[in-house]
Amino acid sequence: MKILFINNDGGGFADHVEIESGTTVPELFDRQLPGRKPEDYLIRVNRLPASKDQVLQEGDRVSMTPTKIEGAVHFS
Repeated sequence: MKILFINNDGGGFADHVEIESGTTVPELFDRQLPGRKPEDYLIRVNRLPASKDQVLQEGDRVSMTPTKIEGAVHFS
């Protein structure tokens, strides 16, 4: 099945990707952003926060946006 994947990491891009029926959000994360930690990203499906066990559906719009920017300085 096909979904729209929006990668907001770095320059970011959007592309339709093929996934297996029954794919969960964590499985897609591991596939699209290998070696990264999900807790460092805001993950949304159809503009709503995604649950860890959410199964993706045909036509879903999935965005993954980093919450920690490498090299950024935190000011208090």
